[in-house]
Amino acid sequence: MSIAKNLLSIKNTLPEQVTLVAVSKTKPVPDLMEAYDAGQRIFGENKIQEMADKWEEMPKDIQWHMIGHVQTNKVKFMATFVNLIHGVDSFKLLKEINKQALKNNRIIDCLLQMHIAEEETKFGLDEEELNSLIASSEFEEMKNIRITGLMGMATFTDNQDQIKKEFSHLKIIFDKLQSQQTENCQMNTLSMGMSGDYKLAISCGSTMVRIGSSIFGGRN
Repeated sequence: MSIAKNLLSIKNTLPEQVTLVAVSKTKPVPDLMEAYDAGQRIFGENKIQEMADKWEEMPKDIQWHMIGHVQTNKVKFMATFVNLIHGVDSFKLLKEINKQALKNNRIIDCLLQMHIAEEETKFGLDEEELNSLIASSEFEEMKNIRITGLMGMATFTDNQDQIKKEFSHLKIIFDKLQSQQTENCQMNTLSMGMSGDYKLAISCGSTMVRIGSSIFGGRN
């Protein structure tokens, strides 16, 4: 199967309201260009330097999503061009994104990463941290970021019931926040679901899925 065929067959299974992020980390530019030529305009990377190199080389109508864990000292390298940062898991990181966005005279869209999995290794906020962050006066003063939704990763397991429970829990949190719209917090995106579980995620209310290996093939 070619990348273009893989991409189109996945797109055909997605409901209209679901956005596809093609996870292109570690893949060479010609592979991304094949997806681009087949109509894909949103790519997800997990290393800032790799994303910046690809941004330099590729067409400028692409939206670049940072989907990996972000170190605060690296934010400046993507602040000029990144469209959406999926993994904002601390107030410290949000402050740095706001600072770098201000320097570049931009407003950068972010998703707050929630910890919904049972593994300790996954990054993210719990519900209490989320609520206190959004309610804080310091957050209210951040004019160069916009929280557009939540992101979460389910436990890496074959237990579909557990995955469903975790996705459903995140959807409940998301729904609660949708009624609290402010200038810099407008919840419209729920990013959950990857190659292995995206159909389940969509059935639980996901509006954005991150799919890599099903499009580009396995990674070395």
